[in-house]
Amino acid sequence: MIRKNGPLEFDANAYTSSSITTNINFWTQDRQTARLIFKLTKDGVPLPLAAVTGKLVLVMSDGSRFIRDIKIIDRVEGQAEYILSDQEVKHYGNVHAELNLYYTNDQSMSVHQFSFNISKSLIDQDIVPITEYYVDEFEALRDKINALYDESTQTLEDLREKFEDLEKIETKEGAQDKANQALAAAKKYTEDYAETPAGALKMAKELVAGFQQKKITTDTGMPLISLKDTSMSILDAIINNGVGQGTFYAIAGSKDLPNQRSFRGFYHMTDSTNGKASFGWVYATDYANNIYTNYLNNTVWTGWSRISNHNMLSEDGKSQLLPNGTDILTLPSGYYYAVGTNVVNMPSKTDSSWFNIYVLDNGNNRKTFHVIRSADNLHWWGTVHTDGTFKGWDRMLTEKDLNSTWNQVTLVTGTTKHFAGNPLKFSIRQNSLHLRGSFEGVPANDTVIARFAQKPSAKTVFLGATVGSYGSARFTLEKDGSLRFDGMSANDNSFVSRFEINESIPLW
Repeated sequence: MIRKNGPLEFDANAYTSSSITTNINFWTQDRQTARLIFKLTKDGVPLPLAAVTGKLVLVMSDGSRFIRDIKIIDRVEGQAEYILSDQEVKHYGNVHAELNLYYTNDQSMSVHQFSFNISKSLIDQDIVPITEYYVDEFEALRDKINALYDESTQTLEDLREKFEDLEKIETKEGAQDKANQALAAAKKYTEDYAETPAGALKMAKELVAGFQQKKITTDTGMPLISLKDTSMSILDAIINNGVGQGTFYAIAGSKDLPNQRSFRGFYHMTDSTNGKASFGWVYATDYANNIYTNYLNNTVWTGWSRISNHNMLSEDGKSQLLPNGTDILTLPSGYYYAVGTNVVNMPSKTDSSWFNIYVLDNGNNRKTFHVIRSADNLHWWGTVHTDGTFKGWDRMLTEKDLNSTWNQVTLVTGTTKHFAGNPLKFSIRQNSLHLRGSFEGVPANDTVIARFAQKPSAKTVFLGATVGSYGSARFTLEKDGSLRFDGMSANDNSFVSRFEINESIPLW
């Protein structure tokens, strides 16, 4: 902080002048900045200021007097300071001062008297200071007296409260009267309401008549319905329990559960017929933390619905394997998979490939089905319209269908062989089997010479040309994909060496 310093060096001895006039001059506007700095010595060395209190006496030109404690800043080097207060610095004129030291062993010493000047600042020309007297010890004494006064006042208040309590104390006779009145009232109440054991029982029944009569757990906190027999149905047990709310446990594998796990849950049945519940709901949680709900609508359960994740997927977020015999047209929205021959109403009744089955229920009896054969990505779709009629399966054509390639037919070993110049080949295009090429050697009649994975929806008979003698040969493509040589008719069968085929066979 900024200070205006007035340094003073005093040697504590009996030979120095009794008072020193200094050239120190402060101004009335030197608030919190007018500082006297004392450097004290004795016999030429710093005067130690241990175990000592310094007092500065200030006598102002207007007669005001202040006695202040100085601040010791270096006890070893004998240095101290004092900053004039705002009250002191406003007393302009010559100031007579004396520095005294008071030791804790009751010794004291006047170090020196000195004087300095406080000049009136221009801004303070019209201010006349009031004569003041201030002693640090006196102010401390005044604070102590005020504290004692406050303490005495509080003590009087405490005594007054105690006397008020004494005034409230009843006499022995008054207390006895009140006790007698209370006893009489108690006897009357007993005679009115519980004069006999039967009366007490009646009163107790009346008291609990308004309580809820149904429990949601047993007295030990266990489920109200506990099913531990796998041959029993938890849904039947809830219906038989009638109207009310409660908790239940069902052992794993018991009837009418959403899955084969054990379940815990609660229910609330709100209406009944002949004592059995007819309307209400059930919340159930299995030990894998899957949550299901079911609703009883006029004695008919609507079925379990899983709410912990959507029914379109399995509990772990995967497609669901369909049980054997499932009619896919009855499925709700979801993602499923199955072997084609294990479920009903697939695009093919004889295809045992794995299929992915996607169902979208649009409401109002309308559904959309997508069936994809996993092995080769063939894709069928179908719809059920508002009238509930299934519109049949359509297969989606792919780039492979439109850009087919020719592949050599695999002939059954030992029956015939390809003609090297034009081997027998096939191609699948837009759901049709195309055959072209030639094979040589004459197989026996009714011999299966090849088998195709692509199968027609009906047996197909077609003709091919004989080579070596003019004529034709008859072939049959069976529904199982087998190609059979039925026989031939030529001008001279003995001259026939091979056969030419150029045929297109629909597979739908």
